[in-house]
Amino acid sequence: MNPTLVRIALIALLSFLLSACSSPPKPPTVDESQKRPANAQMAVVLQVCKNDLQNTRIQAVESDRLAETTAATLAHMAARQQLLAAMQEKEMANRVHTVYFAFNSTRVSIPATEAATLADEAKASPLVVLRGRTDGLSDSSAESRIAQARADAVRDYLVAAGVDPMRIRATHQPSGDHVADNRSPQGRRLNRRVEIEVYRALPMSTQATVAPQP
Repeated sequence: MNPTLVRIALIALLSFLLSACSSPPKPPTVDESQKRPANAQMAVVLQVCKNDLQNTRIQAVESDRLAETTAATLAHMAARQQLLAAMQEKEMANRVHTVYFAFNSTRVSIPATEAATLADEAKASPLVVLRGRTDGLSDSSAESRIAQARADAVRDYLVAAGVDPMRIRATHQPSGDHVADNRSPQGRRLNRRVEIEVYRALPMSTQATVAPQP
């Protein structure tokens, strides 16, 4: 083959290749019918409204949740305060113990289980009031003596158990103030009694006007 022809063919081929590489690629085509301005005023306003609406919904949900939580907390606190008040009232309430007596007797007989509780409560209380009673039908001197003797016997019992005598006040009533039907033996047995009222707190009416009897 003629060397000159070969050289010419190579030069032509190189020229073609160089021209192909130097041509820039064509840009992609875009459908202009769906094109919108990126920062159109209406689009911005709509987006702001959507954000505000979403924030409002979130705040409303949080407000409802906070209101429910607050209501539940307040209800729990109120119930707890009522419970504490009831417990405190029960703790401060006076306790009444009753000692029963045989006919015409002043002998104090208290079960051991109750005696220990009575002694502990009486020793811790600022005032203990004793009320001696009988099954009598009239305010005779005999009934008065036995009612007082029963109250004094219980007083001596409490003092022997360690109760401060300055905190004890003894009273009596010869007849009446029955707690049961005095016409039956069982009722009369319940009426022959000394009521021991143990105060957890000194009554306001007695702090300045009534001093416990020694």
